[in-house]
Amino acid sequence: MDQQALIEAPEPQRAAHVARVLIDSALPHLDRPFDYLIPPSMREQVQPGVRVKVPFGGRQLAGFVLEVLDELPVEHKLKPLAKLVSPTVALHPEIARLAQAVAERYAGTLWDVVRLAVPARAARVETEQRELRYPELPPRQGQLDEYAGGAESAGRWAAGQAHRAVVTWAPNNQGSWPGFLLDACLPVLASGRRALIVVPDARDLQLLAGYLDSELGPESYARLHADDGPTPRYRNYLKAIGGEVPLVIGTRAAALCHVPDLGLMIIWQDDDASHREQRAPYPHARQIALLRSQLDEVGLLIAGTSRSVEAQRLVATDWAQELKLPRALLRERAPRVVAAASDFELERDPVLARARIPALAWREASAALKHGPVLVQVARTGFMPAIACQNCRSLARCLDCQGPLQLSSSGAALSCRWCARTYRNYACQTCGSTQIRAASVGSERTADELGQAFPSVPVLSSTGAKPLFEVPDRPALVVSTPGVEPVAEAGYRAVLLLDAQKMLAHDALRNAEQVLARWFAAASLARGDGVVVLTGDPSVAGAALIRYDPAGFAERELAERREVGLPPAVRSAIVSGPGAGLLVRRLQAPVQVHGPTILEGPPLEHRYVLFFSYADGPAVTGQLRSLRAQMAATKEPVAQVSIDPDQVL
Repeated sequence: MDQQALIEAPEPQRAAHVARVLIDSALPHLDRPFDYLIPPSMREQVQPGVRVKVPFGGRQLAGFVLEVLDELPVEHKLKPLAKLVSPTVALHPEIARLAQAVAERYAGTLWDVVRLAVPARAARVETEQRELRYPELPPRQGQLDEYAGGAESAGRWAAGQAHRAVVTWAPNNQGSWPGFLLDACLPVLASGRRALIVVPDARDLQLLAGYLDSELGPESYARLHADDGPTPRYRNYLKAIGGEVPLVIGTRAAALCHVPDLGLMIIWQDDDASHREQRAPYPHARQIALLRSQLDEVGLLIAGTSRSVEAQRLVATDWAQELKLPRALLRERAPRVVAAASDFELERDPVLARARIPALAWREASAALKHGPVLVQVARTGFMPAIACQNCRSLARCLDCQGPLQLSSSGAALSCRWCARTYRNYACQTCGSTQIRAASVGSERTADELGQAFPSVPVLSSTGAKPLFEVPDRPALVVSTPGVEPVAEAGYRAVLLLDAQKMLAHDALRNAEQVLARWFAAASLARGDGVVVLTGDPSVAGAALIRYDPAGFAERELAERREVGLPPAVRSAIVSGPGAGLLVRRLQAPVQVHGPTILEGPPLEHRYVLFFSYADGPAVTGQLRSLRAQMAATKEPVAQVSIDPDQVL
């Protein structure tokens, strides 16, 4: 081409104003940004994080601008944006990056994570006038300083370091767990940074908010909870992302909220199942916090009344520092824990020690009710029946994968819930007996039964359907299912843990860990001079409660799971649905495949359990994500993927 032709040739189209948009679609094969031209009328307002409408497939879809590009050569004509929905930045770039990391870890789509992070828009809220209200921080001696390494951790967070710590909070008559969390935040707030606290449910959020109201005032924090309604939730979301408050509190979705100058993120009770999102891709708030700490160099504190095996793994791998209360101080503050099935009690009461209300529990409750309330924790209704040996009560496990055995119908052979192996001539691995029994059959509310046992005091009931949040400091019998125990004004004089045998008989990998967490949560509500009575036969979990040593139990559980290769010593995935078999057969990553088991139909569906190492995790989840996208693009049968689920049953 000569010089004149070069001069006259048209310049390549340059998109001086191109918006890269994430569209509202959960389809795996559309999980990528699409480019659109920004019309001249929108160029001043379109920036990363704003909401737009774009033409797509003959329709207009909602979306977020992820990036604005200048002078990008393109080979085809781009469509223009259809509409700028709002100039308010709702999805900040660091949250978009975090959402991408969460989607990759959980083999999900970016949009599914973004819709968890950004609440629905309430247009009139964006026009409200808002201002920064930074409260005066009260001078106080922090509870965290009493823990070995606590003062050092607080100093590192205040200095802006991405320090990570795990702590088991012990009961304290001079303070509460909301006070403990605030004490951990105060050095960070004093340095001019902000803090984010994520709690499991509405009950804990209400307790935390009430405490902050009294200590710092209601304008000191933004509260994020779906049940608050669209308008209040979006108003608080804008306060949080705008940096108008020093503290942000909320439930699991709050872990994805943008907080300017975030210095510390706290996950309270990380072993609570409510931290797991119930919508795809089912992320856990603890894992989101871990990713966020790593990506954005944010301080992290995992705290609770118990210790999850996942948190113990972080300590064991030196990824997080353990903060421990000195044993002498723990003995001084923790309530006295006694077992109804101890050798002494069995000698005094060989029959009633194993009764639902043993004589020991009767005596302690009767004495405590003279001075204040008594908490009685009973098993939830509807525990899944488990199969155990009739002779020694050992739970029935598969010889191949250690999965739980089930009995689908009377006369049927036992089969594994994980790998589907059948056992027509099952024999107990512990004692050799061939006789089996149902280890648990569930329990109904027991308030009436206990009311007859203690007829002279009022009986209050707290269940998931009708929870109580607080009870006064006067004699009362408070019957509660796990997770909804009300707080006593001055602490419970006694806590009775009934149905221990039924709770431990629930056949699931994490059952003992979860049951112990419920026991410690109930025990933490007792006064320091109170008593906790544990019923049922001796158990490893019960021994940990008596020693008041949740970390020791978690350490033992982690060691046992490493030995047999079970989560969280390894990572896991569940693949189910009509296309599960096709997806698993195409998977080339190094995984152990257990299954398939057949899910109840029609239509006929299969379920696979996959185990893989942490080192291979990115490769496995990447392949699962890619295969789902390919299958969706070719309209093959659907396969659902759940990564690192709480239960692999």
